[in-house]
Amino acid sequence: MAARHEITKKFARLYAKADKMGKGRLLDALVETTGWTRDHARRSIRQAAARRGPVHAQKRRPRPRKYSYDALVVLQEVWRLSGQPCGKYLAAIMADTLERLVRFKELGKVADRISPEVLRELESMSAATIDRYLKPHRDAAWPEALAGTKPSHILRSSIQVRTCMDDAPTVPGFFELDTVAHCGHTLKGDFLWTLDATDPLSGWTLMRSVKNKAFVNVHAELEWVAKNSPVPIAGMDFDNGSEFMNWSVIAWCDDHDIPVTRGRPYHHNDNAHVEQRNGDWVRKHAFRYRYETDAEMRLLNELWELVMQRKNHLLPCVKAIGWTTTPSGRRKRIYDQPRTPYARLMASGVLDEKTRTRLESIHASLNPARLTRRINHIQQQLIDLASARTLGTRPAA
Repeated sequence: MAARHEITKKFARLYAKADKMGKGRLLDALVETTGWTRDHARRSIRQAAARRGPVHAQKRRPRPRKYSYDALVVLQEVWRLSGQPCGKYLAAIMADTLERLVRFKELGKVADRISPEVLRELESMSAATIDRYLKPHRDAAWPEALAGTKPSHILRSSIQVRTCMDDAPTVPGFFELDTVAHCGHTLKGDFLWTLDATDPLSGWTLMRSVKNKAFVNVHAELEWVAKNSPVPIAGMDFDNGSEFMNWSVIAWCDDHDIPVTRGRPYHHNDNAHVEQRNGDWVRKHAFRYRYETDAEMRLLNELWELVMQRKNHLLPCVKAIGWTTTPSGRRKRIYDQPRTPYARLMASGVLDEKTRTRLESIHASLNPARLTRRINHIQQQLIDLASARTLGTRPAA
C-alpha cells in the first residue's frame, strides 16, 4: 500500500502540469498499475498533491469525540449494572434501563456526572458507538467447554426430526431443551447438570440445576418447566442425548399431550436457540468450574432465578424472521428488532389475565443493579467453592 501511495505522489506532480488529454492518460496508467477504480485514482492524486513528505510520515487526524467524557463514564456503569450486554441490545433498552437505575438511585458512583444532557447523550448512542467505547472493558474470551451429550440410538425411528431449516413455531410454548454439564475439565464421576428450556418464538427461557441425568431428576425438572412456563407447553424439541431420548421421558410427554421432535445427531445448529442459551446464560454466569454438592446446586438454582429475571424481563434478544440474498448470491438471515422476551410474550396475546398481571407486577419491581449485585455475590461463592475443591481444603458436604 505504501508503494502505491508513493507512485501516486509521482503521478500527482505530472498530473498538475498535464493538459486534459494528458491527465486522462495518467489516470489510465495509474488505474492499470494499482488496480484502483478511476474515481479512486483521481481522488488519490488530489490527496497526494496536498500531502507534504512521505506517506508514512503523515499523522491521521483523530476523530473528534462526539460524546462527553461524563457520558462515557456513566455508560460503563450502566453497562456493568445491566449485565454487560452487547451494544445492539444495550441500545435497545437504554431508555428503560436508565429510567430504572435513576428511579432506584443505583447510579450513586457516577451521580456527580448525571445530568439531563448526559442522559440524552446515552439515549442517542448507536449500537456501534456503544461497542466501540466499551471494547476496552469487555471480558476476555471464554475457554472451550466439554460436551456431555452422547447420541442415543433408541427411539430415532419413532421421533420426528426437526432441522434448523424447518419452519419456526407460530405460537409461544414450543420449547427447545438441553442440558449443560458442570464437570470442569473431566466428565468422570458425578457432577451437577443444568437443564434449560427456551421458547424460540418469544425467547423466554427457564433453567434449573439437577444432581445428575437420572430420570427421577429429569422428570422433576420437566414437571418444573411445565409448572413455571407462562404459557402451556405446545411441544418439545430435544437433541439426541440419552437424558431425553428414553421411553420414560417420551411416556411423560405422551401423558401431557406434548408432541416431541428431535434434532439431527451432531448438528448443534438444529437446536440453535437453546445452544445459544447454553453459552450466554449458563456458561457466562456459572463459569466452567466443576460443581458436585447440594450446596452448590442450591446456589446455582438461586443464581438461575436471578438470571431469568434479568434476561427474560430486562435484556432484549433478536429472532430470525426470514432470508435474503446478498449481491454476491449468498443467503443471509434477516432478524427483527431487539425486544425483550417479556415484551414479545406480552404482545403475543396468548397470556391469561392472571399470568399477565403476575408478570407485569414482577417486571415493574425489577432493579437491574440489585440483580447484578446478587448475581455477583452468588458467583463469588461458587468461585470460592470451586477454588476450595481445587486446593483440597473443602469440607465434606
